[in-house]
Amino acid sequence: MMLAMRQEEASRWLAERLAGPARNDLSGDLPAPIPLTAPRPAAVLIPLLWHPETPTVLLTRRADNLSQHPGQVSFPGGKVDPHDAGPVAAALREAHEEVGLDRAAVQVVGMLPLYNTITNFVVTPVVGLIAPPVQLTPAPGEVAEVFELPLELALDIGRYRREAFLRDGERHHRLVLDFDGQRVWGATAAMLYRLALQLGD
Repeated sequence: MMLAMRQEEASRWLAERLAGPARNDLSGDLPAPIPLTAPRPAAVLIPLLWHPETPTVLLTRRADNLSQHPGQVSFPGGKVDPHDAGPVAAALREAHEEVGLDRAAVQVVGMLPLYNTITNFVVTPVVGLIAPPVQLTPAPGEVAEVFELPLELALDIGRYRREAFLRDGERHHRLVLDFDGQRVWGATAAMLYRLALQLGD
């Protein structure tokens, strides 16, 4: 896989790969929960910063004082609000609110398959291509840190490991990816893994 390509070439390559048939059969967290209510729609932005020769994935670490998912590594994103034009609009809005990413700086190149979370959200992962540098302003009290994960590492499926955990007395599994002291796990790691499968040879 050649990542050292110009952004124009990368845009075409990503769009072609993402438009192809899904290369995995993971529908979401395993085992899939039985929802008590209809899944709630959500969207995340998978921002690819196309640095010359070393593209990266932009990730955030949530603030430790948040009531939901404190301290976890995640993509910018959240619930699709009624006033959003759709999941793409929601992902771009959330990225602007969380890290100050200008919507106009993001070229949407495609989406990954819907991801069903154990907390009963159905998430649309939106893949966006961004030309660095970008000006970012993390939301105080919401985002503790913004960092970049090398795309080459994210696309190496051998770097992921699966670990078991218990939730409400039931055994589940999640993917984990470690990088430079950061622990990427759960839905974020699973969506990165899906991206690796989709873009792989």
